[in-house]
Amino acid sequence: MLFKRKPTALIDPADALRGRDTPMPVPERHLVLGTPLEGPWPAGYQRATVAMGCFWGAEKFLWHVPGVYSTFVGYAGGFTPNPTYEEVCSERTGHAEAAVAIFDPAKVAYDDLLKVFWENHDPTQWMRQGGDIGTQYRSAIFVEGAEQEAAALESRDRYQAALRTAGFGDIVTEILPAGEFYYAEPYHQQYLARNPHGYCNHGFCQAAYPAAAASEVRG
Repeated sequence: MLFKRKPTALIDPADALRGRDTPMPVPERHLVLGTPLEGPWPAGYQRATVAMGCFWGAEKFLWHVPGVYSTFVGYAGGFTPNPTYEEVCSERTGHAEAAVAIFDPAKVAYDDLLKVFWENHDPTQWMRQGGDIGTQYRSAIFVEGAEQEAAALESRDRYQAALRTAGFGDIVTEILPAGEFYYAEPYHQQYLARNPHGYCNHGFCQAAYPAAAASEVRG
């Protein structure tokens, strides 16, 4: 069946859905920031791509960060070209729901965006976030080059030490090279600005991820 759930393991690339050649249409402007959702970006700007459960809440966290120029959501880390949301939710594309921040490194450091990532979801949960279960909800950082990879690994180790001190388990976050990214459907872009009372599962992390652990990392 197309939508049979396989929540604990990624699909084999040979078994992934075939997808399509046509990309999703992309809105011209960010609903909140008023900036473009597609490049080219201003000279010197960088890109941060993370997966931390449902991408609606993840994107909202990122667009509030000073120094972030634009944000958008889509699908990363999978095998099916130009997947639909329904296909991603079938767990037969291999993708994670991902949020992207285009940022000015002169105004915000990549490490500051990693803080937003670590402190607003539970990175110890395998292929899920709270009640959202499935490979599309896995925790991941998709890095652009060696500098981002080193920063992601170093921050993971810092947060892991703090979590262990607080009695929590091991981080299961994937840290992988950024591959092909596919924009999600237009209605997903800035979803929580379009739907202020819409679903967001990230509030639970206030209890699941103790402030004491986070404060140890921040110093």
